[in-house]
Amino acid sequence: MTNNPNKRVEFSSNSLGVWLPPSFHPSISLIFFKTFLKADMSYYRHSGPRSYLSSTMTERFDCFYCRDNLQGKKYVKKDEKPVCVRCFDKLCANTCAECRKPIGADAKELTHKNRHWHESCFRCAKCYKPLANESFAAKDDGKIMCGKCGDRDGSPRCQGCYKVITPGSKNVEYKHKVWHEECFICFECKQPIRTQSFLSKGDEMYCTACNEKKFSKQCFRCKEAITSGGITYQDQPWHSECFVCNTCKKPLAGARFTAHEDQFYCVNCYKADVAKKCSGCQNPITGFGRGTNVVNYEDKTWHEYCFNCKKCSLSMAHKRFVINGNDIYCPDCAKKLGFAALCAFPGCPDESERSHSETLLDVTHGVQ
Repeated sequence: MTNNPNKRVEFSSNSLGVWLPPSFHPSISLIFFKTFLKADMSYYRHSGPRSYLSSTMTERFDCFYCRDNLQGKKYVKKDEKPVCVRCFDKLCANTCAECRKPIGADAKELTHKNRHWHESCFRCAKCYKPLANESFAAKDDGKIMCGKCGDRDGSPRCQGCYKVITPGSKNVEYKHKVWHEECFICFECKQPIRTQSFLSKGDEMYCTACNEKKFSKQCFRCKEAITSGGITYQDQPWHSECFVCNTCKKPLAGARFTAHEDQFYCVNCYKADVAKKCSGCQNPITGFGRGTNVVNYEDKTWHEYCFNCKKCSLSMAHKRFVINGNDIYCPDCAKKLGFAALCAFPGCPDESERSHSETLLDVTHGVQ
């Protein structure tokens, strides 16, 4: 072996290896393949380059483990003891640091710092380039890299394509992570976000349009996304501009309104166009203020405060009454006015025989 640091070392066919410049990495050393030997009728060769032992036809040459005769067979030297291929694979083979499988006697083996690889498994951890006959760098974490990837390993890597982000290139940084500008894309539409606004959901990024479509609440009326503001009515989300009076289109957010047949009305429009008219005062029954409680009888409706005896003005809510046309009377006034045929009260028959026109009616709460 020469002292020239730039000259490749040549090995015999029975002991193959690769020499690397010592300046490339302080931990680099020679990598050797296993030496395979074969016993014949006259002699066998030791793994050392100049050590030979002779054997005659009368001497037995056996596997150290199974004691099979190795004359004329291929074997491996293990701790200076001959081992048949079968026992070597089963008992002595090293485990590949990459694939974690045994490295059999028939496989080429590479060794570095007490770690072992199949020849095909000894490749760059980044670009997967085979390194059996190439320079390499051994990192502190145990990774093996080619010279090119080893030089770039300290540079930041794109979270999208995992390639190195070269200095001066356009990139996006977010939460201590970095992307190539073209790799920072919306998780939904796959378009680059670049300098646009975006929202993150865990490790996923969404452009504004996709975020609204996928995650925002939808207005109950127009079915479009509610991006800001909005109101809720009976657990249903609405745009403020969609929650309006059905007649005059006045916004109802923060205003008094009423609902009728799944439509909303402001107070004025409800009074004018929708509300029933009180059979007493003929004004709209809105359900607001004093008009909250109403009385219904057949097809007629009254404000509670209008449901009074026409004669004495006594409230008939929760009481028996007599109706004559559109007028309400208490039983006493009805008798005095000659409605005895309708109600002989007091002294009228029992309730089962009482006239159908004498009725006990409860006040109904709310607009009917």
